[in-house]
Amino acid sequence: MSEKRDYYEILSVSKSADKTEIKAAYRKLAIQYHPDKNPDNPEAEEKFKEASEAYDVLSNEDKRAKYDRFGHQGVRGAGGGQPGFSNVEDIFSNFGDIFGGSIFDDLFGGGGGRSQGGQRRRRDERGADLKIKMPLTLEEIATGVEKTIRVKKFVACGDCSGSGAKGGSSGYNTCPQCNGQGQVKQVSRSMFGQFVNIQPCSNCSGTGQIIKDTCNTCEGDGRVRDEEKTSVEIPAGVEEGNYLTVSGKGHAGKRGGSKGDLIVIIQEKEHKYLTRDGNNIIYKLKISVPEAAMGVRLDVPTLYGTENVDVKSGTQPGESIVLKNKGLPLLNSYRKGDQIVIIDVHIPKKLSSDEKSMLKKMKESDNFKPNNDAKGFFEKVKGAFF
Repeated sequence: MSEKRDYYEILSVSKSADKTEIKAAYRKLAIQYHPDKNPDNPEAEEKFKEASEAYDVLSNEDKRAKYDRFGHQGVRGAGGGQPGFSNVEDIFSNFGDIFGGSIFDDLFGGGGGRSQGGQRRRRDERGADLKIKMPLTLEEIATGVEKTIRVKKFVACGDCSGSGAKGGSSGYNTCPQCNGQGQVKQVSRSMFGQFVNIQPCSNCSGTGQIIKDTCNTCEGDGRVRDEEKTSVEIPAGVEEGNYLTVSGKGHAGKRGGSKGDLIVIIQEKEHKYLTRDGNNIIYKLKISVPEAAMGVRLDVPTLYGTENVDVKSGTQPGESIVLKNKGLPLLNSYRKGDQIVIIDVHIPKKLSSDEKSMLKKMKESDNFKPNNDAKGFFEKVKGAFF
């Protein structure tokens, strides 16, 4: 085509159309001009590519803004060419999941992409994801850690290279029931017209191929149960309930299908002394009454070793001392929380006779008598009314 048509005109939408309208318009044209419905029709294929190119630009906010401002010139490729697709395979690869599962699979029953010559590839039976729980100490969370774990799962059969057939991938025949398409079409007619129902082929389970001779080790499944070592890198600052996805470390798929993912769910181990509060760490420091009254210098545990703290004379129960940047790091950040040292004054339940004697002297001292303002107020009120 010598001159490109306006993308809005191609999709028959207005310039104010939202993403939903654009997607619906493209879907309609994709159904109408899809190559499976128009075999050996170059004009239909050209319209299909033209509609896909328009959708590629208008469905992308950045590309659309450039197109609205500068036209086709604004969305030229990095090499100077116009955006577009050299063939239908490019469109399949770019729009394979734009509708949450390929519209081409939905409309035409596809069990996977195309291969050269128009034949469909065997369906990729992806392996299941694998979930494990990863208990971590607060020290490990503070610094990040690499863990090597052993995981029991399905792995590709070594004897047949995961194909399920003796002789590997060469041990397959094209399914005679669906001619390798992996699907069968059933046509029914009614007073409302003709309906086409597309179902996976029951003879080959939608793969398009059947095994000539089954592998004895995996009995045609293409995988066996085994144990595998996996290294997992845990970043600093994670917390209970966070999870990491390790791509391709889940169960192997059937008959050469792609692997699932490994989902690592974080759990926090209880610490003997420290408690987590967001990214802050709480530590309760027990001191005696004399230490609270006179002050004391003590070592306290942190996630990064011990730290000296000065408890000032006259410190009251419940007061706190803040150790800056001794808490946990924020995930994906250099910032850290603090450690809060909360003072807990220990009051003994039993006293010796000498201790009682000393406390009686302290009790008689004005310095140890609390300033009970409420008591003085009560005395004034009592005098006024009585």
